[in-house]
Amino acid sequence: MPESKDLSLDIYQLLQEASRKRERERKTRLLQSIGVKEFFEEGNIRIDKNTCKGVECKLCIEACPTNALYWKTGEVGIAEELCIYCAACVWSCVVDDCVQVSRRRPNSGTEKFSTQREVLMLLDNINSRKRVGRLKSRFPDVETFLRRYGK
Repeated sequence: MPESKDLSLDIYQLLQEASRKRERERKTRLLQSIGVKEFFEEGNIRIDKNTCKGVECKLCIEACPTNALYWKTGEVGIAEELCIYCAACVWSCVVDDCVQVSRRRPNSGTEKFSTQREVLMLLDNINSRKRVGRLKSRFPDVETFLRRYGK
């Protein structure tokens, strides 16, 4: 009997992986059809219904570049298959911690943000890393810098 348990576990995992792969492919096709590039393969978005201003506001809906957020009966709805976890909704929201986004970059850890300040800090950190990377590619060491700009 233990062999059948191991086999069923493997089959379950295979089915889950196949399902995730189909969902990723569907999302990619869907986003390509509207001309949007996906930068984050994995992520999560959540809206706190208790703090959301809803019909009074709708700023997150207007800011969403893919229309992943929409107005449904009495609340903001989320079409996860359209969300690219871009932070536009958090940036435009007037209530801190109302819209919460987490995303995983292909080459690093998970980023989580739910306030305008966190989005601004995240973008600043990303830009700083890019600037440092460009500088290091031009001047990999002090000697290279001094040869070019030294006395």
